[in-house]
Amino acid sequence: MSINYAEYVKELVAKGHAAQRVAEGFSQEKVDQLTAAVAYALTQPDVALKYSEDLVKESGMGIAADKQAKMFSKIKGTYYQMKGQKSVGLVEVDEKMGMEKYAKSMGVIGAIIPVTNGEATPVVKSMMALKTRNAIILAPHPKARNTNWEVTEMIRGVLKKFDAPEDLVQAVHPDYVSIETSAEIMKQADFIIATGGTPMVRQAYSSGTPAIGVGTGNVVSIVDGTTKMDDAASLIIKSKIFDNATSCSTENSIIVFEESYDAFVQAMAKQGAHLIKENTDEKQKLLKTIWPESPANHVLNRHIVAQSATDIAKLANIKVADGTKMIMVEENGGYSDEFPFAGEKLSPISALRRAKDFDDAIQQTLNILDYQGKGHSCGIHTNVDERVTKLAELMPVCKVVVNAPQCLTNSGSWTSGLPMSMTLGCGTWGHNSISHNATWKDLLNFTYVSRPIPSYQPKDEDLFDEEIRKAFK
Repeated sequence: MSINYAEYVKELVAKGHAAQRVAEGFSQEKVDQLTAAVAYALTQPDVALKYSEDLVKESGMGIAADKQAKMFSKIKGTYYQMKGQKSVGLVEVDEKMGMEKYAKSMGVIGAIIPVTNGEATPVVKSMMALKTRNAIILAPHPKARNTNWEVTEMIRGVLKKFDAPEDLVQAVHPDYVSIETSAEIMKQADFIIATGGTPMVRQAYSSGTPAIGVGTGNVVSIVDGTTKMDDAASLIIKSKIFDNATSCSTENSIIVFEESYDAFVQAMAKQGAHLIKENTDEKQKLLKTIWPESPANHVLNRHIVAQSATDIAKLANIKVADGTKMIMVEENGGYSDEFPFAGEKLSPISALRRAKDFDDAIQQTLNILDYQGKGHSCGIHTNVDERVTKLAELMPVCKVVVNAPQCLTNSGSWTSGLPMSMTLGCGTWGHNSISHNATWKDLLNFTYVSRPIPSYQPKDEDLFDEEIRKAFK
């Protein structure tokens, strides 16, 4: 059967525009009611668990209990951030400058949904759209098409229950999920918020439609030995194994000071990490399992993505102890396709490197980011504030996480000030238009009203200091 993707998407967009015109008349109270209802309904324990289990079964990736926890934190966190915040009409007044700011909707949002976070992302993005009186079309990865449809149907049921147009939230029907459909949505929507692989995000930016996208994650964490080693190990493992590392935000490389290296390895082993040493057959087996076509190309083997460490070890024919949680691979070589462990692995596998000192650790981190992951995040386990400052000053990343689990922090958490989000901006370093975690505020247009005020134009003597003025006399 031949499918006319353009016509199919045109119908979705038309329905979205019709619903959105109704939503433009919603009061702030109505908007807040809808977002609260969606957040509450989709975080009921049995509901969140069902969709988490559905996605694991459909995609073959991740851990249902972790996905349920993700739904709890990201959906409730997103709602908490928007609760009580103005998103309708007059939202800001500056009497001194005679300015008023009015929030306006954008129209129909096209949302690209990744398979790795296909349980929470549809809900979070729908809430963002509802808060801003936009309609949204959710375009999932093929391996999450059925879960995405079911989640969307429940959201639509909530909208109906509260007398709002169901077409404010639409999903691509499972029969129409494809690259072609997603491409048409990116062409026909009024705005795109794209979370997923780099090729899809770049397609969003080149579609001709205004867009927000994310960059490639390849997080590096430094361990300098000034914190308790068992604590650092616990935080890293907690992050690395969450949902079998479906997130691109996990520690892909760990750089440890030379004098603390052995103690760190022991602490990690004690908590379930298996070490593969440099220049061993084990390392080559694992490399060929993760990147079967290496060195010709470094496309990840889909059979290892978001799988457990023990399952990956079996695929690689490597013996690990029962209960092994993650695998560390010594990588003290270069930073290129010839040393692929320096890159993203989307699995409970981290490269492990030695550093002579902090300057060496910084240079290695820069080298890794130059290879892959520039713009996203890095982290450090330290009690030395000066090192945090230097890292923040020098690193081409948008987020520096200190003494915390990376993937449970850089996308926002209840124990950090970073905004809860499923779309992490990576700045121009990561070919993105934003440097912050995208929130509902990014789905608003604004109208600014200017009223006359007394002139505040300064004299040159007040504006420029004497040294500057004398230089031009």
